[in-house]
Amino acid sequence: MILIVDDRPENLISLQKVLQAHNFEVDTASSGEDALKKVLKNNYVLIILDVQMPDMDGFEVAEAISGFSKAKDTAIIFLSAVNTELKFITKGYLSGGLDYITKPVDINVLLLKIKTFYRIYEQSRKLNEVQEKLLEEIEFRKQAENKKDEFISIASHELKTPLTSVKGYIQLLQRSLNKDDKTMAQSHLAKASVQLEKLNELIVDLLDISKIESGKMKFNMQHFCADNMVSNAIEMLQQSNPGFTINKLGKTNEDVYGDEMRLEQVVINFITNAIKYAPGTNQVNVTINIKDGSLYLAVKDFGIGISKEQQAKIFDKFYRVEEHSNRFNGLGIGLYICSEIISRHGGKIGVNSVPDEGSEFYFIIPITEETASNNQI
Repeated sequence: MILIVDDRPENLISLQKVLQAHNFEVDTASSGEDALKKVLKNNYVLIILDVQMPDMDGFEVAEAISGFSKAKDTAIIFLSAVNTELKFITKGYLSGGLDYITKPVDINVLLLKIKTFYRIYEQSRKLNEVQEKLLEEIEFRKQAENKKDEFISIASHELKTPLTSVKGYIQLLQRSLNKDDKTMAQSHLAKASVQLEKLNELIVDLLDISKIESGKMKFNMQHFCADNMVSNAIEMLQQSNPGFTINKLGKTNEDVYGDEMRLEQVVINFITNAIKYAPGTNQVNVTINIKDGSLYLAVKDFGIGISKEQQAKIFDKFYRVEEHSNRFNGLGIGLYICSEIISRHGGKIGVNSVPDEGSEFYFIIPITEETASNNQI
């Protein structure tokens, strides 16, 4: 938009009509004070400013505008019929003007200058947009690089921990065998097996995320009994966590269309996290039901909980809750993999949580092949 500032109505009207005839959007002000008020409220590409005005001349208006942060880069063209000497022209440029035209105005010349300013403005605007996008891209790449470095560091640490433990237990096992102490040997072997299972879980997660990134994660979609799948997962985890009571709430006899192994992976991840992040408690509730053509499964613990801000990031790749990252091991990719699995089933994954009161992770997927295919992301 162009702002024309002149104390003479006839000048305002005539110039306004000419510019509007050439498809320019025009606003007017009849005094310097009126112009400043409009500049504060609106954005202008160009201000055509008469020099000789009562109360506040064009130079004063231009100097005031240059102090406004939102208008400091606005182009100003001075128009003057009286102040045509070199010293006034110089003052116009010093006051922030980009051009100084004396009256009578050659309207064709003025239009050429206005079009030039508009072209420069558009080029500058597009350049700024490109610059902003480049800065965003640079920042994104920096964050991605930092996340990658952090992930490598965490992965190295998490993989090294069970390896070191296995090595230690094997050494203890060897000593026990040398002493013919079978009871102690069996204990060391059992502990080594636990650490090997942890190592296996980490490697499986790393392989899964690699498959997701490369688009090679395969799904064996077929009809299966979701209730049996959940019961089997609970039974397995109950045996390995005798100190916890895993309650199954609800039941369904309907078959579900999906990858049974991948969905069981999500259920196991939910329950394992519920046990891990609920120290000092001894109960986990697993709810399953089918309603309105969708399978609903939720795992609720009564542990440390998650803040609202963290809930928004919990399914992001490599995200680990900062204040708990040293207390609980993990790569920060398990829930990300779960979210990808549920997305491939055309479903929804989420969490409801209150800090210090526990968390409930859930997913909802359609049970029919047709609905799952239509909902896939």
